[in-house]
Amino acid sequence: MPEPSVPLPALERMAAYMRCLMQLERENVRTVSSQEMEALTGISAAQFRKDLSYFGEFGKRGIGYDVGQLHQRIAAVLRIQEEQPVLLVGAGNLGSALIAYPGWGDYGFRIVAVFDEDPAKIGTDLRGVRIRPLRDLPQVNRDLAARIGIIAVPADQAQAVADALIDAGVTGIINFAPVKLLHPEHVIVRDVCFICELAVLSYLIHAQEAAPDGVPAQAAD
Repeated sequence: MPEPSVPLPALERMAAYMRCLMQLERENVRTVSSQEMEALTGISAAQFRKDLSYFGEFGKRGIGYDVGQLHQRIAAVLRIQEEQPVLLVGAGNLGSALIAYPGWGDYGFRIVAVFDEDPAKIGTDLRGVRIRPLRDLPQVNRDLAARIGIIAVPADQAQAVADALIDAGVTGIINFAPVKLLHPEHVIVRDVCFICELAVLSYLIHAQEAAPDGVPAQAAD
């Protein structure tokens, strides 16, 4: 059966629901209602139910949702119910912070190889993962078969790294470099820009402070 056409914002919200459900599991909460999910996530109960409806029936009227089962269903929807290998290119400060993030396993991801072009770093370990030269990426990934790569290098190196990842069989890239990458249509690139988020946050803070009622017009979207 073909996959349903799901809006990207709905998928992003599904990941937020999963994060909330994992916290509820840690607190030994067994069931949750759509209204409770609204209070926990800030996403309306109606939107929550609509997002779930893209993927079939969830929960029981009057009872709510089994937290553990819903967690597993969403993990299956996002295809993260089994561990997925991830390649990281860039062993600098950002790369070190990324590999140190403790939540990889919760979402079914594991950084299995790290690459860099700095001779001083090659051959050393980054959080228990050996740093390899970028030229070894195709050979290494023949064995690992990772489809996801993370780019954590300066902008002037990012395109060459993206090309290397794509040539090695990667079809999904998280790009932390502040540059737009060229890539074939079958490759999906998600750009992450901390500075852009801070700039938007700065605007919203100042707009809120300037608004007569303390709520800027932008916040209504």
